[in-house]
Amino acid sequence: MTATTQVRPRTVAPPRATAQAVLWGGLALNVLIVEILFFTSVEGKNEILTVAKFFGLHAALTMMLQIVLVSRIPWLDRRLGMDRLTAWHRWVGFTLYWTVLTHASLIILGYATLDGVPAWETFGALAGVTASLLGMIAASIVFTIGVTSVRYIRRKLPYEAWHAIHLLVYGAIVFGLIHQWLEPATFRTSTIATVYWATLWTLVLAGLVAGRLVMPLWRNFYHRFRVAEVVPEADNVVSVHVTGRHLDKLPARAGQFMIWRFPGYRNFWLANPFSLSAAPDGTRLRLTAKAVGKGSAGLRHVPVGTRVFAEGPYGAFTAMQRACDDTLLIAGGVGVTPIRALLEESTGSTIVLYRAQSTADAVLLPELETLARDRGAQLHVVTGRTGSGNPPVAPVEPENLLAMVPDITRRDVYVCGPPAMTGAVLRTLKLLKVPSRQVHAERFSLA
Repeated sequence: MTATTQVRPRTVAPPRATAQAVLWGGLALNVLIVEILFFTSVEGKNEILTVAKFFGLHAALTMMLQIVLVSRIPWLDRRLGMDRLTAWHRWVGFTLYWTVLTHASLIILGYATLDGVPAWETFGALAGVTASLLGMIAASIVFTIGVTSVRYIRRKLPYEAWHAIHLLVYGAIVFGLIHQWLEPATFRTSTIATVYWATLWTLVLAGLVAGRLVMPLWRNFYHRFRVAEVVPEADNVVSVHVTGRHLDKLPARAGQFMIWRFPGYRNFWLANPFSLSAAPDGTRLRLTAKAVGKGSAGLRHVPVGTRVFAEGPYGAFTAMQRACDDTLLIAGGVGVTPIRALLEESTGSTIVLYRAQSTADAVLLPELETLARDRGAQLHVVTGRTGSGNPPVAPVEPENLLAMVPDITRRDVYVCGPPAMTGAVLRTLKLLKVPSRQVHAERFSLA
């Protein structure tokens, strides 16, 4: 079920690999620096406190990594994608949780041992020290965020509540940073240590402020996004056309998404990540949404002229990632929106596989048919419930996908659709030995 892989030669490293090397190489370098600073200048009042300080230093570094992963730095986002960065953020977050908990526990145990008093008395005494109190507050916030991020609890919370709790992380950063700075035995042991930590924190916080605050505010001020047209595509699907000033200067690409708010029509806190359903043309942006919640369901009633607050563009689901000349685009349901945009700017031999429950549910199908015809692409629309019919409908099973696309290992494969379908496709591609650098999947939600 495999074919010989032939890909076009690359003169540079793949964007994803380059970004991963920069991110994790930078982390490794800073871990090395922290280790050197610790073993050459940090010593606690007893062995327990020395180990506690070790965990404290690494908690600070882990917090910085957490910030970088969600700062929406364009260079990283375009190469790695917010879905991948968000997944890493989640796992690094649990690492931070246990590191902070270990640090705090060892501090209490260390001072309790040093003073020969019960741990609860030590806890109360430390709470009376400004630096320690700020650290306790920061640790409590990290603990709360960690608990609410457990999948079972997360699923019980509305997104708005979960998001509000996560905003407390900015408080943890402020309290933790002051706590660290007031701890001279760790962060100000030498001029080199002071310069290192001050520089690193400055760079990390500057990236956060620029990516999460300055850039979105500037782009919305500069482009002045507004609703130009609202077009119902089906009973439960609507397209919103957005215009603005100087859209040719917006660095948006087919396959990317933006986080959309309509503050003049609904609460500013209601935000939805919708992909661009047409390749940006410098004059308009288009999003197409299926009514699956209050936010997306209300879009068909947005008045023309409504101001739009848009963040982005985000995502690495673009032609920038291509390793081959030929492409296979696989879409499921409303996941067709970025696939349709990618088809619009496709080059080389292109095959499109569109999975839908029925032809009536195939959103934007007429547009896909027109684009496929104009670009000489093959379009396969597969309908019906998986497993139904005779023979059973199973388009993404290895043998069926290989029969439809015999040269699949010589193509870049872009996949976007419901999680179950996307997962099934990725498993099939692995069985067919499609090289991982040729596989591109969009699996993102704000939470």
